[in-house]
Amino acid sequence: MDQAATPLIRNVALVGHSGVGKTTLAEALLHRAGVIPRLGRVEDGSTVCDSEPEEIKRGISLSPAIAPFTWTASDGETYAVNLIDTPGYADFAGGVDAALAVADLAIVVVSAVDGVEVGTEIVWQQCAEAGIPRLVFVTKEDKQRADFQRVLDQLKEVFGAGIVPLELPLGEESAFHGVADILSDDALDYAPDGTHTSAELPAEVAEAEHRLHEEVAEEIVSGDDEQLEKYLSGQMPGARDLERALVHEVRDGLAFPVLVGSATTGVAVDRLADYLCELGPSPADRPSRVRTPDGGEVLEIAPDPDGDVLVHVIRTVADPFVGQVSIFKVLAGTVRADMHLVNSVTGTDERMHGLFRLRGKEHLPLEEVVAGDLAAVAKLAGSPTGSTLSARGTAVTPVGPDPRPTPYALALDPVTQADDDKLSSSLHRLVAEDPTLTIDRDPDSGQTILRGTGDMHLAVAIERLSRKFGVNVSTQEVRIAYRETIASPTEAEGKLKKQSGGHGQFAVAQLRVRPRGRGEGSAFVDKIVGGSIPRNFIPAVEKGVHEAMAAGGLHGFPVVDVEVEAYDGKFHPVDSSEMAFRTAAAHGLREALTKAGTVVLEPVSMVTVTVPATLQGDVLGDLSSRRGRIAGSRLLDDGRCEVQALVPDAELARYVLDLRSLTGGRGSFTTQFDHYDVLPAHLAAKVGAPA
Repeated sequence: MDQAATPLIRNVALVGHSGVGKTTLAEALLHRAGVIPRLGRVEDGSTVCDSEPEEIKRGISLSPAIAPFTWTASDGETYAVNLIDTPGYADFAGGVDAALAVADLAIVVVSAVDGVEVGTEIVWQQCAEAGIPRLVFVTKEDKQRADFQRVLDQLKEVFGAGIVPLELPLGEESAFHGVADILSDDALDYAPDGTHTSAELPAEVAEAEHRLHEEVAEEIVSGDDEQLEKYLSGQMPGARDLERALVHEVRDGLAFPVLVGSATTGVAVDRLADYLCELGPSPADRPSRVRTPDGGEVLEIAPDPDGDVLVHVIRTVADPFVGQVSIFKVLAGTVRADMHLVNSVTGTDERMHGLFRLRGKEHLPLEEVVAGDLAAVAKLAGSPTGSTLSARGTAVTPVGPDPRPTPYALALDPVTQADDDKLSSSLHRLVAEDPTLTIDRDPDSGQTILRGTGDMHLAVAIERLSRKFGVNVSTQEVRIAYRETIASPTEAEGKLKKQSGGHGQFAVAQLRVRPRGRGEGSAFVDKIVGGSIPRNFIPAVEKGVHEAMAAGGLHGFPVVDVEVEAYDGKFHPVDSSEMAFRTAAAHGLREALTKAGTVVLEPVSMVTVTVPATLQGDVLGDLSSRRGRIAGSRLLDDGRCEVQALVPDAELARYVLDLRSLTGGRGSFTTQFDHYDVLPAHLAAKVGAPA
């Protein structure tokens, strides 16, 4: 592929519900463009975009894949298209975020059989929030139960009046053989090799086509003052005039053209390529937005190939042959092979050695990459995903969506000592590939915790950990961070007496222990008078008390929210020591806990659930069944409802999966730790810290 000028570049994301045929459509576009000799099949694991073993095993896309090709459109221009195939499964929505961060157009793929699905609505919302122009492609028109008119009606009902059909199918299901062009009133008949010839408009679709032509023409010209004036004067715009007007409306997010075809038979795939080139905006039409280091001012960076170089690393992949591969977008300037750039955050000097394009597993060498284009480079060790590089170390960061919450977690146990030795570094490399994963270590339990968006997300991550980095782990549930506090005020005496000849150990500490308010923490009060415990031993008493709290109460959990008052004691001028008073104080606290008893405290989080208003009752009932206390609810402007509730963390381990099931994938939630509360006695009897 030769390097195209910025106005002729198209960065296009394929988005949609899982299983609608995005990867098959990408394969069809590559085949029609002459990039691949034959169509691969998802079922056979032979497609360009699904090349990872985990993707082939499951038959779904798990991460965004770039498939570049060139296309000479009907306007005579040759365009460079960076097609980005994205995952449709909910666990991998972070991959859609990454694709939309660099795309200038989204093709929303919809099945002619299944119509508008939950995933369609979700990606549409993602595109709207990211300000991405959209074009709809209704695929699988050749399959049984395909019904284009039903799908078109659904699109208009769900997404509004901006839906503009540009084609009608000729035939349906197994009889699908061509399309009617609504703008030009032409019919196109397709041969088995994907080529087409002009045909007479069939009588059975002529009436519907003419009616839609009038409606679409009126819809398009209403957004163009010049065309509208001609239209009102009785001058009907031609197909090219309508297309030119439509270009601006697509770019501004006012119109969403709808096309129809079949990726498996190739019908109308070439027209999709034409339209994405001719209607889709180029990077030159959409300046990049970056934020200054203070996090305040947002600037627009014009994609000028002659300007100062600014590069955004959008994804990192561990390659078994060349090491780390960094996929990047050039926001401004022109990147040339062996150019030295500076990481704007760390100041690391990076050499852009060996530029290339990625097409599945294939590397296509490059000498330079202009503003607006996507490419890859190996061995940028000091610039992880999200980094910006420039010739002068310009300290800016691209504006993008907030990081996705990671509500599903598993604790990892290395299988062998060798796995343990490599676990930390391998996990960091795994997170570098997929920033929607997070890792942390629980200081109480010592567990290494991997967090993600769902069960499949973590299952895939663990498989990759084994395959790519040779680290095998077993998993277990994350332990809840329970705490304990004393049930009622009490007094106790801690004593250590070891005098069997020679230097002994002697210390007595008398303590008053009482509960404090929830969340107030623990406190030590020195009320020693008269020298019953020498001043130099008081810090040892306090240290012993805190060590005993950390060691755990009757259930084995750390003790919190207690006040310990040391009010008396005894010492020996020879046998007393700091160690003796530390030990005596610890004995005293444990005796107090035994006398008064303890209650177990559980962490409680504020959960904010967003669902369609029609599902509010189901969500409220489910939260109540999880011992949740409803804090409030409100209707949002988009017709959804937001519910807030205080829910114990122990009830939230699988909530991301249960909420998807309850709401058909339409619900989302966030959590924020709020406070500790008393665990009911019948549940406290079932929990205990592991030995």
